[in-house]
Amino acid sequence: MTYDEYNAFCGALPATSHVVQWGGSHVWKVGGKVFAIGGWDEGEPRFTFKVSDIAYEMLKEQPGLRPAPYLASRGLKWIQHFAEPGLSDGTLRDYIRESHSIISRGLSRKKRVELGLDIV
Repeated sequence: MTYDEYNAFCGALPATSHVVQWGGSHVWKVGGKVFAIGGWDEGEPRFTFKVSDIAYEMLKEQPGLRPAPYLASRGLKWIQHFAEPGLSDGTLRDYIRESHSIISRGLSRKKRVELGLDIV
């Protein structure tokens, strides 16, 4: 996946916002909370996303994947896709979509309703 494809995909998810920060990384948020990061390194695209506890255990030692630098060292369940073979583009999209969902569910009910993520 290229950064352009990543940005188009994340931008199509509900109630998202984009900012470039942390040294030029493409940071995607829902309700002001980060759910995906593209970048942190020049060269090969790198994508970082939040995962469930089970997914973290399954993915953390797969080739091309690792616990996300900085985030995982603080006990957070984030994975970074940093090299081949990593995940297929379709599977990467599925994990980014799930990260969006995990972060969305962590927002207050009021915020979810405000963003149209929760029907009253």
